[in-house]
Amino acid sequence: MAKSASSNARTLERYRQKRDFAATTEPIGQVSAAGAASGALGFVVQKHAARRLHYDFRLELEGTLKSWAVPKGPSLDPTEKRMAVHVEDHPLDYASFEGVIPPKEYGAGTVIVWDRGTWMPVGDPVAGYQSGKLKFELQGEKLHGHWTLVRMRGRGDERQDPWLLIKERDAFARSAAEYDVTEALPDSVLAQGNSKSAAGGNAKTAVPKQRRSRPGQGRQVLPAAARPAPLPLALAPQLATLTSTVPRNAKQWAYEIKFDGIRLLARIDGDDVRLFTRNGHDWTSRLKSLAAEIRALGLGSAWLDGEIVILSANGTTDFQALQNAFDSSKVEDILYFVFDFPFFQGHDLRLVPLAERRALLKAVIAVPAATRVRYSEAFEGTPDDLLAAACQMGLEGLIGKRVDAPYVSARAPSWIKLKCKQRQEFVICGFTAPKGSRQGLGALLLGLHDETGKLHYAGSVGSGLDSRMLTKLLAMLTELEVPVCPLGKLPPRVVARWVKPKLVAEISFAEWTKEGRIRHPVFHALRADKAAGNVTRERPVDVEQLRPRPARSVKVSNADRVIDPTTGLTKGDLVGFYEAIAPHLLPHLRGRPVSLVRGPTGIDGELFFQKHAETIKIPGINVLDASLWAGYPPLLEIASQTAIVAAAQLNVIEFHTWNATKRAIDKPDRVIFDLDPGDGVPWRHMLDAAMLTKTMLDELGLVSFLKTSGGKGLHVVVPIAPKLQWSTVKTFSQDVVLHIAQTIPQRFVSKSGSRNRVGKVYIDYLRNGQGATTVSAFSARARPGLGVSVPVSWQELEELTAGDHWTIRTALQRVDAAGYVDPWAEYADTRKVQQIGTAIRKLAG
Repeated sequence: MAKSASSNARTLERYRQKRDFAATTEPIGQVSAAGAASGALGFVVQKHAARRLHYDFRLELEGTLKSWAVPKGPSLDPTEKRMAVHVEDHPLDYASFEGVIPPKEYGAGTVIVWDRGTWMPVGDPVAGYQSGKLKFELQGEKLHGHWTLVRMRGRGDERQDPWLLIKERDAFARSAAEYDVTEALPDSVLAQGNSKSAAGGNAKTAVPKQRRSRPGQGRQVLPAAARPAPLPLALAPQLATLTSTVPRNAKQWAYEIKFDGIRLLARIDGDDVRLFTRNGHDWTSRLKSLAAEIRALGLGSAWLDGEIVILSANGTTDFQALQNAFDSSKVEDILYFVFDFPFFQGHDLRLVPLAERRALLKAVIAVPAATRVRYSEAFEGTPDDLLAAACQMGLEGLIGKRVDAPYVSARAPSWIKLKCKQRQEFVICGFTAPKGSRQGLGALLLGLHDETGKLHYAGSVGSGLDSRMLTKLLAMLTELEVPVCPLGKLPPRVVARWVKPKLVAEISFAEWTKEGRIRHPVFHALRADKAAGNVTRERPVDVEQLRPRPARSVKVSNADRVIDPTTGLTKGDLVGFYEAIAPHLLPHLRGRPVSLVRGPTGIDGELFFQKHAETIKIPGINVLDASLWAGYPPLLEIASQTAIVAAAQLNVIEFHTWNATKRAIDKPDRVIFDLDPGDGVPWRHMLDAAMLTKTMLDELGLVSFLKTSGGKGLHVVVPIAPKLQWSTVKTFSQDVVLHIAQTIPQRFVSKSGSRNRVGKVYIDYLRNGQGATTVSAFSARARPGLGVSVPVSWQELEELTAGDHWTIRTALQRVDAAGYVDPWAEYADTRKVQQIGTAIRKLAG
């Protein structure tokens, strides 16, 4: 019997819980009733360079993709039985997904469609799947013939039960010693020109293997900060931040042309050269001759970062001409301007300052023989003069880069965009009919995603569309047509045909209206290299607000040492943050025993948790009386702003405090409920969890306060008068958590351990035991991004986007903003009078 749409929605629930669709471009999945489980069905094999490279084998069945993770990939050798771990069902439209899943998201890494086609079940596929033995025939671009999936254990209730993927003996079977299909055919089948099957031989021979020998090659002196490291399979590029101002210290910045092209990263591993777009799409097959020129440089192993362009007659870059080059197969005219060098000859260069990386890059790239691979030069002059000259020449603008900054795989303030005019990407959501003599279509209706991932109307564009593009767009949009508008509220009198929001258009315009619409827009091109799900409004920022304030009261040793490689933030940045935030942080530290998390080499190195005064001497720190906690060494207290800055200077990253003060250390003065999401918990569920916890506390007659954790979760804090013993308060917190978990078991769990909390929120009540600590409000966290724990009002809950909503870059802007009101202003008065005795009796009754 075919499954219903509602049944498939439940089947995909686990898939959706694991992913934040505001962050990843993976499809959320359209829910529909399953078709008949017979005849030809679709299959896909996706090559997934996550923490470990593996292949995701997916078969269409009962309206979803039944999925297995195959660590070594499929083998054509019947004697090689490949492990296949059964994972959650995926939606059918996942079969066409290629791209980069962002860092910190589930399955982070690069995904390509390695093979696809149809499969023919042998016998009843539903019965075979349920019994654990599924036989079928594949008709793919690389995989063919008969195969079997067999479960290794005889029951089907395991969450990730192991299966085996086995090739049957037939005409398509080949010995592993003779032929490895994953090595021979590594590319995406979605790339143009890559249609060779497994029976067709080794696809690597499509690009000539040649190497140019150059004097001095291989004898380059590597910078001091280069670190030995294997060449990663995938690399997300650094992205620039749009700014409204230029940096004040011109000597710290270098400026390059903002190319009007497509971002391209080249992975070189000996003779194997692969070319990837910024979203991880493999374009090697589309740019074979360019790959050959890069191979001929003889770099050994490396990652290059740059942009492919077409130069116009006046020397500017022309994006439309670049698109036409692909359409007309004139790819030999495409140039590759390289501007960064993250890896080279077995070394990771990402922590090397930009100036040194580019000097090394220029030495190995800037050679006359590399006619299409060119070094992107920087220009001398003030940024104002350079930008004026760029605009006068008809260029898009400039990219400014800090010469002392590392390379980070994220949008970072060490790279900035200075544009000549307003121009960005929009999602095409619909189109209108043509008027008069115009052919094809009238105008494109445009949308942008907000912070929650919803699409909102941003205006329409009809200018800039020539007859060729109108014809092309009409054909593409007709295939995507849907009956329902994908946008939110529309202006009145809009009559249009709606489409799936898949296509991205680059538009220039004069300005934004107060309603969030664009004035005088002009269409420039479609952007196949940009994911529609990531298109939001670009908002320029003041470049001087992008970095924490430098410390003024203390000389910072090793201030330029990077402590967070994901953002390039330095020890000097952290110390400067703590000096500026100290007036807000100190009230949460003063009078309480404190524990310190120290990271001498940064967040990736070893972290030390220190709560006693045995091995640390920080100017201004107080050593408390040893009698406060009998049997233990003396505790510590941070009692001044000077001590905060001095601690940061000595590599302290996090400040944690007790739930009691030194004056009444045996009686806690607050109860903390730490909401910690398990794997696969969407952020929406975290917001719901916080509000449900508040509602429970409201029912008990308790006033609670909220803060972000600076990490993954949220903290709900109940201030109380210090009247009760630790054991009583801890038992009360445990009873509250147990009640919530028993009342809403589908959302909450009261047991610790990662296995227990998958898809659920764990409320940690153990924070309320004697000697336990919790990160202080306004403390940074030793995690990628250096998030900050920030107090918020309950009215602000819905505006939060993550537990690290604020970082050391942005937390100061919050407290410095005009009209800022402390959301915890009533906290101290509440603590004086609030007691939990009545609440304890309510829970017991």
